[in-house]
Amino acid sequence: MRHRRVCAVSVGVADRPRSRNPRRAGGDGSVEVFVSDEQSDIVVDAARWQRLATNVLQSEGVRGQAEMALLFVAPTTIQEMNRIHMGNDAPTDVLAFPIDLIDDSRATGPAARTATPVRARVDASDLPLLVGDVVVCPQVAAGQASEHAGNLDDELALLVTHGVLHVLGYDHDTQEHADRMRARERQLLEELHWCASAPSGFRQGY
Repeated sequence: MRHRRVCAVSVGVADRPRSRNPRRAGGDGSVEVFVSDEQSDIVVDAARWQRLATNVLQSEGVRGQAEMALLFVAPTTIQEMNRIHMGNDAPTDVLAFPIDLIDDSRATGPAARTATPVRARVDASDLPLLVGDVVVCPQVAAGQASEHAGNLDDELALLVTHGVLHVLGYDHDTQEHADRMRARERQLLEELHWCASAPSGFRQGY
């Protein structure tokens, strides 16, 4: 069974103003990916996927103090998340929750820091960049690997890369966008995962 990859919007962020051009730089610091393995169905090399996610972020120009979370969850967990955020009551392979930071000093309502013109002049480049969350279901990945990337290792690499690109603004809502995303995924996997050309049986499945 094929599970359609989706991009969701993070809790509490959907109704906030969104930046048209997501920034790629935070304040002083370095890019960090926090990994949490919250399932026991498939053995996951958390450190390996942390490195891949970090390298994808850096290859996409993310720099400075930037944070992203990578979670590995069970089918029941991702099904519930898919139901709540996407309205699809079924397991899926990956969900992406982008956090598109805004300068909330100029926002109105509860999120506003102040209405004074002095405090409104906040340089967004000095703030931490919260990239978002990527949620992957290894058991779903294992079930579809033969139809997609070819094996579980390559499937997980594809899903991690796919999720990271989603939180950075890539999408496959149109054919043009899908072609662009597929091409970038393949390029990143060849550079960062295989260190060689993609295997002949590799497919991206969307």
